[in-house]
Amino acid sequence: MNFSEQIFNIKSEADFNESALTVFRHQASSCEVYRSYIQHLKIDVDSLNHYTEIPFLPISFFKSHQVLSINKPAEIVFSSSGTTGQTTSKHFVSELKVYEESYNKAFELFYGKADEICILALLPSYLEREGSSLIYMVDDLLKQSKHPKSGYFLHNLAELHQTLLAQKEKGQKTILIGVTYALLDFVEQFQIEFPNLIVMETGGMKGKRKEMVREELHQILCAGFGVADIHSEYGMTELLSQGYSYGKGIFNCPPWMKILLRDTSDPLSLLKTKQSGGINVIDLANFNSCSFIATQDLGKLHNNGSFEILGRFDNADIRGCNLLVQ
Repeated sequence: MNFSEQIFNIKSEADFNESALTVFRHQASSCEVYRSYIQHLKIDVDSLNHYTEIPFLPISFFKSHQVLSINKPAEIVFSSSGTTGQTTSKHFVSELKVYEESYNKAFELFYGKADEICILALLPSYLEREGSSLIYMVDDLLKQSKHPKSGYFLHNLAELHQTLLAQKEKGQKTILIGVTYALLDFVEQFQIEFPNLIVMETGGMKGKRKEMVREELHQILCAGFGVADIHSEYGMTELLSQGYSYGKGIFNCPPWMKILLRDTSDPLSLLKTKQSGGINVIDLANFNSCSFIATQDLGKLHNNGSFEILGRFDNADIRGCNLLVQ
């Protein structure tokens, strides 16, 4: 069984641990930057027997190095958004089919098959730049959707309003995926009562508006769309997998992805649940780059593995990864 088959068939904690250790040993020998980092920490690779013992590579290495665990040219390079003069993160993806399998399986797990859903995308700032992994995913989901009204809405908010009214009338399952500031722009101009609509915000004001606390933001969006909760997506350039929230800012991961917390004053130490700390992500779909990443996000972890995003470290770059300070 290859890595891809193994990770996308994880059914238990034991399966996850076995897969994580397999991927770790592969990356500890094949990923040059990760191997150097492990050697610097004086980690004995063969002595580790649980994923909680695996060291996490600081996410900043994706800005300064090619993080690769395979001797194969990249099929695509995803890049993070950034203001002028900022160094952006780059994720060299050697096998696009792995990314496609990851987001398709996760989307189906949380929301069902894309071909049964009308998918509307309000993502102007993402569409206006190159290299967005989110746009790659949404493009593919839109192609899979068999609904004739599925598509992008750049700044044509009146057309989006009419489309939403029509889908409400038909009782069509509909997902509106939008960048935060554009969703706010919409509800300032239009109001709709569409209780069955799934509104998914991807986070980030992109410098268009001042940041808001999540509770205030979601309250405004719930009132504007006439829904009980606002869904969210937790993803980033450096990951090939996403977590999803059905509301209240509580995220869950697909079986091949896991969130751990580290002590902000001791980055090599993990915290127990119900505390807040730095978010470490294990994304086993990243087996061709690095699956063990220490992000710049702050979060809280719950006993069932769900998590919340509380903000970012003060010295971190601001990026659109669902980073609303609370």
